[in-house]
Amino acid sequence: TQQRDLFDLPLLPDEFGKITAVILDPPRSGAIAQCQQIAQSHISTIAMASCNPASFARDAACLTTAGFCLDWVQPVDQFNHSNHLELVGAFSR
Repeated sequence: TQQRDLFDLPLLPDEFGKITAVILDPPRSGAIAQCQQIAQSHISTIAMASCNPASFARDAACLTTAGFCLDWVQPVDQFNHSNHLELVGAFSR
């Protein structure tokens, strides 16, 4: 495993090597830069969590435009008595 701030320094397609699946849990601002790089890679499976429905929608649009299918998305209310909601989704191509 490797830890890296993908917001400031996204992985580039040639860095993925034999990786075929990724898990994304970006900050509220989303993961658009990383999604653009994933779109150009051979990655075939993505699991993504998001605390911001707007950035999830933007990132999902980037991925689906590149040929990914949003297989499912599930809202998760893990913070009872608050207006915060997480989204978890799975993409494949």
